Amino acid sequence: MVDQRCYYEVLGVERRASTGQITEAYRKLAIRFHPDKNPGDDEAAGRFKEAARAFEVLSDENLRARYDRYGHAGLQGGGGQHEFNDISDIFEAFGDLFGGGVFGGRGRAARARKGRDVFCTTRLSLLEASRGATKTVRFSRHEECGSCAGSGAKPGTKPQPCDYCGGQGQVVQAAGVFRLQTTCPACRGAGRVVREKCPDCAGQGLTEVAIERRVTIPAGVDNDVRVRLAGEGEPGGNGGPPGDCYCVIEIESHPFLRREGHELHCEVPLTFSQCALGTMVEAPTLDGPKPLQIPRGTQPGDVIRVRGLGMPDVRGRGVGDLNVHVHVEVPKKLSTRAEELLRELAEEEQAEVSPKRSSFLSRLAEYFTAESATGEKPDESA
Repeated sequence: MVDQRCYYEVLGVERRASTGQITEAYRKLAIRFHPDKNPGDDEAAGRFKEAARAFEVLSDENLRARYDRYGHAGLQGGGGQHEFNDISDIFEAFGDLFGGGVFGGRGRAARARKGRDVFCTTRLSLLEASRGATKTVRFSRHEECGSCAGSGAKPGTKPQPCDYCGGQGQVVQAAGVFRLQTTCPACRGAGRVVREKCPDCAGQGLTEVAIERRVTIPAGVDNDVRVRLAGEGEPGGNGGPPGDCYCVIEIESHPFLRREGHELHCEVPLTFSQCALGTMVEAPTLDGPKPLQIPRGTQPGDVIRVRGLGMPDVRGRGVGDLNVHVHVEVPKKLSTRAEELLRELAEEEQAEVSPKRSSFLSRLAEYFTAESATGEKPDESA
């Protein structure tokens, strides 16, 4: 993540600053670094955008609490921050501060904005993740209050013109030779105020509702993949479209299989005789146990690859493999007969040492013989 300055430092306020103090600090910076006052100044434009981002977070109670707890990382992927690509985006996002005319009558009507996204989670087994599934998910979002039809006014009443701005929704503040037109603080630009609030939504015009939807999850998804439910998020602003709901996938662990991307891994315990002689065993797969041929002379730690028994690619680009890791188990207890056989085998091994072991023993003897005779370690590269 690119380093970012603390938002409190950007606005020059303390962490315990009130919303009013944060707003006032932002207005001063907006006047100082406004593009109309600093034409062609890229540094001023950057400071203007930086202050706008800081104000967006610190003026929102929920975003501010998240930022205070987690810093900039707490704002990633959770919605709530606008992407300011140019100065006009800031005016659209903060119509309540800049209103319909700023610095010499720069008019900008608030445009429709998409609503915020919401999130939910659903758990899948590894088998469901490999095959795809349809799940029922539940989440909450805000919808227009049915009692007041979104007005926020008590049923039987309606919002009244704002006395502070005369119903215009805008007030003008002087800043030296500049005149800053901002949204009325009493009605927040609506031009109307609710004198008798709707008891069902407390004058907000929106109520929180529980939503249940069916979501189709494609085969091959992994942990933290997000499946989008278009239009199921929060309502948009100024007539804009609603946000989306993102269903975050959580995959349960499997008792025998471990996933790494498209590959699956498992461990199969074998005896020495099974490895030496070769055998047929059952290996765990997503479809249940399947027969697996263990080749003669298999070594501890060998990996036997079974093609096409891994996880499918979520984009349909093939299927991974199953990797069977060989683990040799040494018995801790032996029957009398088993011990006799192993001793016979040990004697046979002493008489007929394998080439690899013979080479190792020879090199080991030569190494310590040379070191004992000369006091120096022999040149192993010779």
